[in-house]
Amino acid sequence: MRFLKRLVDLLGAAFGLLITSPLFLYIAIRIKRESPGPVYYHGERVGRYGKPFKILKFRTMYETPQKNSGLRLTVKNDERVTPFGAWLRETKMNELPNFWNVLVGEMSLVGPRPEDPEFVDNWPEEVKTEVLSVRPGMTSPASVIFRDEENMLVGSSVLDDYLISILSEKLRLDQLYVRHFNFFGDIDVILMTIVMLIPGLRQRKVKEGTLFEGPLVRFGRAYISWFMIDSIIAFLAISIATLLWRIQIPLDVGFGRMLLLAVGLAFILGFTNTLLGLKKVSWRYASPTHVFDIALSTTLALLVFALLSPPLLSIQLPINLLINIGLLSFTGFVLSRYRERLLTGLASRWIRWRGRSSLIGERVLIVGAGDAAQLAIWLMEKSSLYSAFSIVGLVDDDFRKLKKNINGYPVLGTTREIPEIVKQKSIGLILLAITRLSDAERERILVTCKELQVRVVAIPDLLKVVNDYLSKQTQEGMENNA
Repeated sequence: MRFLKRLVDLLGAAFGLLITSPLFLYIAIRIKRESPGPVYYHGERVGRYGKPFKILKFRTMYETPQKNSGLRLTVKNDERVTPFGAWLRETKMNELPNFWNVLVGEMSLVGPRPEDPEFVDNWPEEVKTEVLSVRPGMTSPASVIFRDEENMLVGSSVLDDYLISILSEKLRLDQLYVRHFNFFGDIDVILMTIVMLIPGLRQRKVKEGTLFEGPLVRFGRAYISWFMIDSIIAFLAISIATLLWRIQIPLDVGFGRMLLLAVGLAFILGFTNTLLGLKKVSWRYASPTHVFDIALSTTLALLVFALLSPPLLSIQLPINLLINIGLLSFTGFVLSRYRERLLTGLASRWIRWRGRSSLIGERVLIVGAGDAAQLAIWLMEKSSLYSAFSIVGLVDDDFRKLKKNINGYPVLGTTREIPEIVKQKSIGLILLAITRLSDAERERILVTCKELQVRVVAIPDLLKVVNDYLSKQTQEGMENNA
């Protein structure tokens, strides 16, 4: 991805210099006519990994002693700025020579804007390391949001206003850009930068989310990335199915046709996934029931694929071969979409099987094996508590659950066996998550835990709380409508 970014930088900078060359000539003539001095401004900036470089811009200030003795910032109605220079800064035309910095590798088309060394020296060290890990850019999300930065700096305390209000916010946006870099996101930022130069749209407020989750990013994530993954999966499925088929019956498909078949199947699958709403699913948190949706989508795609492949590719695939392709494709589609959850589950199983959970965090025993217990397991596994605690197992007085596994954890015994289990397993924390427990039984368990000197946290029956709340809201709604 970084190689692709640099390639786009080279092509974009070369093309930008080519098409703006007549504009360069016009601006140079205007600058020379308006005031004596050079056409270009060479200012020191901090680049990637803290390496200094000279940024190239069109000169916008008078060549006077006050130019370098004043503020390091340019403010609204700055007397040092020439009339034509003010127009250049307003339209951002003064930054067109940045294309040269991009071409020679000192900058990128998109990235954190390069800052003056005097300001960089005062950045927090962790911020400096992160922001300077990439090439500075001609534009960035922060540049779009603070496109009228100069007009915001008014008054006698402009430097303090910049350092406290603007710079800190720009650095936050720059950090977000570095952490969530996306190729399509760069294109979104470039397009948004161009749009914001249009006078009628310049004053419109841009939402932060639009710059980090723009239309191209969403389109690429929903369609292009999955299209490429599905094409590879379909190609492998067709290749494996065809290879196994050729062992029994001669069948000459050829590499080129297999590739076309794979792309065609992936394209049809993308269309059926869109119709079924699967493009909007966040697969990291997807319900297992979506497997049936993938099965339906794969079946529909395969039917369309079987109808279109003979006329388009002049090949009739046997029915059994199509079924094998469908089964292999379906397996690949499911594994690719649920890969994070599968890998996480396998890792958790491996840790438990190896007995390493005893080495990670404080040992936890859950009292109960019903809905509240499963809620407790979910809270322990899905939150930041996972690295600090290790669930050893559960206890429950329902004899049907003894020696069974609940969400991968064993039911070690009954509540009467808590003292023995605590001593054997070196339990440090007990989560009381058992439902339908009498006050006497609850008191007995709490007294036992106190005698064992282990901490107890009572998990309320949240399901009951939610049900009671919903019942109350429904009843009030019916009364209001009556």
